[in-house]
Amino acid sequence: MRIARFTQGSDPRFALVDGAPGAETLHVVTGDPLYMPVQQTGEVVPLTDDVRLLAPVIPRSKIVAVGRNYADHVKEMGNELPTSPMLFFKPNTSVVGPDDPIVLPSWTREVSYESELAVVIGKVTKDVSPEDALSKVFGYTVANDVTARDVQRAEDQWARAKGFDSSCPLGPWITTGLDPEDLAVSSRVNGEPRQDGRTSDMIFDVAFLVSYISQAFTLLPGDVILTGTPAGVGIVDHGDVVECEVEGVGVLRNPVLRRD
Repeated sequence: MRIARFTQGSDPRFALVDGAPGAETLHVVTGDPLYMPVQQTGEVVPLTDDVRLLAPVIPRSKIVAVGRNYADHVKEMGNELPTSPMLFFKPNTSVVGPDDPIVLPSWTREVSYESELAVVIGKVTKDVSPEDALSKVFGYTVANDVTARDVQRAEDQWARAKGFDSSCPLGPWITTGLDPEDLAVSSRVNGEPRQDGRTSDMIFDVAFLVSYISQAFTLLPGDVILTGTPAGVGIVDHGDVVECEVEGVGVLRNPVLRRD
């Protein structure tokens, strides 16, 4: 099942997504599927130009991201393999949706894309075992962990480099019932392939990450976990278009904008 959040110029609504790529329709539902039971209203909206897809979730609590979780990416960045997950936070103000611009701050000149599988938590989760961890997951979406590389190198903490406004595109929707064990994770810039990895190459898999993170932080419905990026990251600038794709979910597309 695919769940989208969208608007046609009024308040955001949720819908179940049906149809093949390029021919999707939105079957509108009542309420918010993350927090309450929903029912289809019977309204069907074609996914056309007058429909704006929004980030499928705006975490009310937190985004927990995992750094250096693919060995090939660790190697390309010249770092050592981690012995335990490297965690950091991104604020919910960093979230934007499909086709929203990634706005480059004036204080960085070296901004990179990172295509990632994102995990959306569906139940209150604390000290869960790896064996039970996936039962706490609502579904999966695509993330772009946008990073100011020059600032990341210059500062010991990653908060500014990875937490600025528009540094966490999410979308195009949430897919439920997906097996995260071996999914293709890729990216393109201006149509040119850049990343091509698989979640089976993760150093720490999704179940382990949910379990590990829940030992430190209580995970709440709507919280999002970014699971790391494969090799092939690179720099983007004004006018570029970044597409991040996860097999079984879809394509998250965002233009890049510099205002200064």
